[in-house]
Amino acid sequence: MFYATPTCWRSIPTWVPPGKTDGVDFSGWPALVVVDVEGNGGSPADLVEVALLPVRGGRPDLRTGRAWLVRPPRPVTPFAARVHGLTDDTLAGCPAWQDIADQVRSTLGQAWIAAHNAHVDYRALSAHLPGWQPAGVVDTLRLARAGLPGLPSYTLDALIGHFEPDLSGAADHRHRARYDAHATALVLLALAERYLTWSRLAEVGVPPGLPGGRAGLW
Repeated sequence: MFYATPTCWRSIPTWVPPGKTDGVDFSGWPALVVVDVEGNGGSPADLVEVALLPVRGGRPDLRTGRAWLVRPPRPVTPFAARVHGLTDDTLAGCPAWQDIADQVRSTLGQAWIAAHNAHVDYRALSAHLPGWQPAGVVDTLRLARAGLPGLPSYTLDALIGHFEPDLSGAADHRHRARYDAHATALVLLALAERYLTWSRLAEVGVPPGLPGGRAGLW
């Protein structure tokens, strides 16, 4: 697990198993990284936090999970600071994006990525990593809407409330990248029980127009 200056680099704490996954064939899953990014509130957004959490063998691999705080070139807006709690003062001593971009790119590699409302994270990372493209993109929002019809809401908070994963050991808090990546990984594993095979999960979970769609599956 990677460590550097403690104010800008974060490890991910010990993971608690999400529960029964007996019916899922995880041996057929490709390399997969759950991603979450937080921005400065600008348009387009500058990244202020990135978390990458691989999933292997049906569980998040915290040994190789990595997260970065980033000093943005433009100020954090008051609204964004209220959401995630990161301010210009918090980030002042952190590296700029160009100082960590190669590390983020190397950690992502060409693996599949998963995120909640995944087009947001995919587009943000693509804008900051020219030439990078994952093998595919899985959206837990799409998986939840298809696999859990009738829920009143499909936000990440709603799915956390529905599945009640044990997040007592998760780092930080809601709307921080490490916490949200951890929560999304557990939600993904819970949703996987409704699809059982990777091909079915990807068929449902890849948003139209993003990498890994039908043309990339068959």
